[in-house]
Amino acid sequence: MAELRYRAGKIKDPGVHKIGIIALGSHLENHGPALPIDTDAKIGAHIAFQSSLKTGAKFLGIIFPAYELDEIDHGVHVSLDELKDNVIETLDSAKKFLDIEKVVIINAHGGNIPLVAELWDIEDKTGISIIFNNKVISSEGPHGGSGELSMAKVLGILNENELEHQANVDEYEEVGLYGFKEARENDPNIEMGAMDVKENGVYVDEDYGKRLFDLAINSVLLDVEKLLDF
Repeated sequence: MAELRYRAGKIKDPGVHKIGIIALGSHLENHGPALPIDTDAKIGAHIAFQSSLKTGAKFLGIIFPAYELDEIDHGVHVSLDELKDNVIETLDSAKKFLDIEKVVIINAHGGNIPLVAELWDIEDKTGISIIFNNKVISSEGPHGGSGELSMAKVLGILNENELEHQANVDEYEEVGLYGFKEARENDPNIEMGAMDVKENGVYVDEDYGKRLFDLAINSVLLDVEKLLDF
């Protein structure tokens, strides 16, 4: 077996070779007419990839399935147990083939947040230390709203011809989750986002999109620092 040069190239610290960065989003859900159904996956993958470039940590790609609450029916999702099993299988593979010991999971889909309650069990079953990074979700605002539109502009996945229709929440009920009454009643943040889109509409600001990405990527860099010290 060849002796690998772990200090070669531009890396933050040789210890990053034990750290993986993986995206968790959603590939199959509506985001209004101006955004593709895999918007969350592409946003999460961009953050993960850019973070791996800046640190030298291993880019592990993206987890395919995603979870969503029953009261939000805007796509194709799996059960929380199925998502959990897939995460365990994916991390086991990273550990076996890449000798990964620590992972930052970058979540770009709000429906996946309940997975946080399962992290202790996932860590126990895989033997991998995990940080669940939810920064982009806490920063971007309503589903299909101005934050996601602005990041999509940065990525080049925005259909600007449909922007004038994006805030038509009567036709596109997923935007701001406006059409999901039970979810709005159960979560004040969802209610606030729904009303914001309804009353104020949406906009695109590429500089805003870049700032959101910078904020999310910098938070992952801090997570990698934590794992290096752990």
